[in-house]
Amino acid sequence: MGFFEKLKQGMTKTKNSFDEKINNVFKSFRKVDEDFLDELEEILIMSDIGMDTSVEIINNLRNRIKKEKIQDEEDVKKALREEMQKILDVTDISLHLNTKPSVILVVGVNGVGKTTSIGKIANRLAKDGKKVVVAAADTFRAAAVEQLEIWASRAGADIVKREEGVDPASVVYDAIRVTREKNADVLIVDTARKITQQKILDG
Repeated sequence: MGFFEKLKQGMTKTKNSFDEKINNVFKSFRKVDEDFLDELEEILIMSDIGMDTSVEIINNLRNRIKKEKIQDEEDVKKALREEMQKILDVTDISLHLNTKPSVILVVGVNGVGKTTSIGKIANRLAKDGKKVVVAAADTFRAAAVEQLEIWASRAGADIVKREEGVDPASVVYDAIRVTREKNADVLIVDTARKITQQKILDG
């Protein structure tokens, strides 16, 4: 089983949970009204699709329901699926590593598998002959640095880390310097906190 197949398999649990929540909303379906749409929007937000994206999907669905006069449950489901697909589908899922160094910034809430994914990506890149540096910039989650250190060691990647609680941007700054010094091909940054683009560019 290839890397992306394993990743897809690992996402099955998340997908099934999301499907179950959506189906539960439709179980009590009576009519298309604002309460129904608000409930769908809440499910999207709580499933980490994001506030702005969730609002956009529901707004598009609302407009489509009015325009096409959709009332049937299955037609609403189909329209929701299509509106989500328009926004969430991407035609190109490949990593573009045509710069040296290339930077992969991995973000997301705790528990979604960022650290594990970073370890697998680093291992795959190392097998492809890439020299990899990993920045342990998730400095606020307990044991995050130690966990990433194990994965980096398995992949044969260098890791840049600091003590718990420091500014994540300072870790990224150091990692950029180390990446340049080692003439590495790829820098992978693990963080759960917002790092401003300007701070990274300053590095």
